[in-house]
Amino acid sequence: MLTRLSIRNIVLIEALDLEFSGGLGVLTGETGAGKSILLDALGLVLGNRAEAILMRAGEDRASVTASFEFARLPDPIAHLLADAGIEIEPGEPLILRRQLKASGEGLGSKATINDQSVGVALLRDLAAMLVEIHGQHDDRGLVNPSGHRALLDRFAGADVAGVSAAWRRWQAANEALTAARERVAVAREDRVLVLAHLEELAALAPQDDEELGLATSRSDMQKGERLSGDLEDLRHLWSGSDSALASLRSAARRLDRIASEHPLLAEALAALDRAVIEASEAEDLIEKAVGALSHDPMELDRIETRLFDLRAAARKHRCEVGDLPEVARGLRARLDLIEGGEEELAGLEVAAASAGRAYRACAESLHAARLAAAARLDKAVAAELDPLKLGDARFRTAVSELPPERWGAGGMDSSEFLIATNPGADFAPLAKIASGGELSRFILALKVALAEEGGAAVLIFDEIDRGVGGAVASAIGERLARLASGGQVVVVTHSPQVAARGASHYLIAKTSADDSGGLVTRTSVVLLGDGERRQEIARMLSGAEVTDEARAQADRLLEGV
Repeated sequence: MLTRLSIRNIVLIEALDLEFSGGLGVLTGETGAGKSILLDALGLVLGNRAEAILMRAGEDRASVTASFEFARLPDPIAHLLADAGIEIEPGEPLILRRQLKASGEGLGSKATINDQSVGVALLRDLAAMLVEIHGQHDDRGLVNPSGHRALLDRFAGADVAGVSAAWRRWQAANEALTAARERVAVAREDRVLVLAHLEELAALAPQDDEELGLATSRSDMQKGERLSGDLEDLRHLWSGSDSALASLRSAARRLDRIASEHPLLAEALAALDRAVIEASEAEDLIEKAVGALSHDPMELDRIETRLFDLRAAARKHRCEVGDLPEVARGLRARLDLIEGGEEELAGLEVAAASAGRAYRACAESLHAARLAAAARLDKAVAAELDPLKLGDARFRTAVSELPPERWGAGGMDSSEFLIATNPGADFAPLAKIASGGELSRFILALKVALAEEGGAAVLIFDEIDRGVGGAVASAIGERLARLASGGQVVVVTHSPQVAARGASHYLIAKTSADDSGGLVTRTSVVLLGDGERRQEIARMLSGAEVTDEARAQADRLLEGV
């Protein structure tokens, strides 16, 4: 609830600190005393537009601070603050502050929540959960149809969470189905191309690491082709009858016959034998090299053709030759998706259809609950209208089915509160009521019927009793008190019957006095004690001159509460 409102230099208010309590608080005062200034100041701290006209004459700074206290911070408020990075400790008040500063560049504005700088937009977002102001120019709260469905759902005790969960499941199933359809559609468009690529690669049959082996073989064959002449000459040098190796062997045979004649000849023979052995090994190696480097021209052509085909395929698929087997596997997977996609789609279509039926069943149940609750609410509001001098008016909660494209987490229908103020008139939205007093009384009837379902922390009614008196004013006061019994309601009133119902009574007064700079007008607000309250209600009953009869009537009003 709102516990404190501090105002500095706003219009006629120089400095004001008001303490509020729960229940029904009433604000009274003579016409022109400045009751609207309080609402303007409160609107400023709740995010309304800052205007230079709000600044007290002769001042360049102004501020409004509003403190709210909760036994437990409501979840919507806690979540909104958490999203903005603002933490409120349990038991800590929520303090909103708006500061204005005038300069040569214009009017500056600064907003804070618990001394943390925030954007004014956050104050506006909080405002709907903190304060509802109903008056001549009401454009929030119950007048705004965007919140009507949620109010009706809470009145009905409907399972909106179940519908929301069913909606999310349906959307997830539809998204999975859509994604699968897109994948298969793309794959189908590429089917001819995929098949052609697969046939080419199947015919080519690329193997892992094939390129390296082919390139090595081609290199060896090319070397053999280049060295073939030299190798052939070497073979003639080693294998002919007059070759060096044949000469060495012949010399070794001759020396063998005489080696025993002298030790030096034996050593020469041993050396010659070693030379023959080494030369023989050289001959064997040359023969092996000739074999290794020999090539079949047709095989070389085959290898070169194979390498050309592999590298052409790699360029076509924009990959390395070694990646061609993986490309083939990927193409096979794409083809499998096309061929097996129908089965996947069928399963996803069944799942999406099942989720859709489940959502529709939940939404239809919610729709039925809304219709039943709407009938109960219409009856409850109708019972409140006659005592509030709205007996000719009619109220209807319209529950309308939406087209499928507008279904959502909140169900398949919309809800709006409609009224007809005169017999035979068509039903119209609440905002179409011309009279601010009628609108406020309708809001009061709705609030009483809804038992404050989903309402803001503080309800403020601005001159809800305009144009009525007597029994109607008493009925308004009784309903305001009933509404405030479970929370906090503040009403600006000219009706003594309403004022007498207040748990706390504030008097707004305007005074003028000479100051050093001339005549200065100020607005003040004071909390009245019991005797002062009696006097104020008597003034409201009798006018400028308070009579004993007015005091006696005030006593009767206060005693009758």
